[in-house]
Amino acid sequence: MEKNVQSRKDFLDLDCEAETNRIKHEIQHIISKKLKKRGVVVGLSGGIDSSVTVALCRQAIGNERVLALLMPEVHSSDDTLDLSRMVADHFGVEFIYEEITGILEAFGFYKRYNAAVQSIIPEYGKDWKSKIVTSNIIDGRGFTFFTVVAKSPEGNEVKKRLDVKSYLSVVAATNFKQRVRKTLEYYHADRLNYAVAGTPNRLEYDQGFFVKNGDGAADFKPIAHLYKSQVYKLAKYLGVPDEIIQRPPTTDTYSLSQDQDEFYFALPYQKMDLCLYGKNNHIPAETIASLTGLTSEQVNSVYKDIDQKRSTTKYLHLPPVLVEKVPEISYPL
Repeated sequence: MEKNVQSRKDFLDLDCEAETNRIKHEIQHIISKKLKKRGVVVGLSGGIDSSVTVALCRQAIGNERVLALLMPEVHSSDDTLDLSRMVADHFGVEFIYEEITGILEAFGFYKRYNAAVQSIIPEYGKDWKSKIVTSNIIDGRGFTFFTVVAKSPEGNEVKKRLDVKSYLSVVAATNFKQRVRKTLEYYHADRLNYAVAGTPNRLEYDQGFFVKNGDGAADFKPIAHLYKSQVYKLAKYLGVPDEIIQRPPTTDTYSLSQDQDEFYFALPYQKMDLCLYGKNNHIPAETIASLTGLTSEQVNSVYKDIDQKRSTTKYLHLPPVLVEKVPEISYPL
């Protein structure tokens, strides 16, 4: 493999027409034969992955059988709703607006989140904004830690390292958002006899960047085999609006703007994809280093981080664990 690969293009090249046709036919088969549903529900966030998923489902089963859900809350980016509406209108699919702030308030999310941050930054209040960021795995420390970044209404910024208890409390609280959204997706799917489409790309799926029974829950995941760089290529081919393609990948989870590599991944997705590809295909770190501008030592650090994330997030992929194996049911095709 390594001797035949000469450039980044060779690593992540994609025949967009052939891949679109392949995914389209698979979606048709999954919906009609395996799941026996009438259509598809997609949670539309204004990001690249959900936009490509909408475009692919529309091509596969028609825009009249695709329902997009727009589910913002008070911490969502200002442009999230506008971009989501633009994608739905662009592809001619029906959309439903579900404001989830009230549901999160009923769960006590905002109080729980604020209390978790206040355990580290006592002065943190309801008018503050915040996010959590991870340390840089390629700086040679050999371990990662998380920091909360908070900004007061006056614009003063405070950074404090999170202890394990506070970090887990912050994550547990924010996971409410993904689980509430998925609950609404399944409500509308049940109401219409539709299937729920998941939107993770390969980088997210492989590295456990999803919430179990939240955005990790779906009836099918049409782009989980595609590296994020390939999703961007497919987006251009499918005619996803430029505003979406040019938007930096964000978590859209915290009240302060946050890129995915700040929170979870060691590197921006372009370099992370190459490292993941290298890891998956047993390509020496030296080869990946020459394409990413990293040192071989840094690539090896990313390789180790990939293994670590696979190990610690393995449970996210597991179905409910049984005490005793129950024979599988044989279903007719």
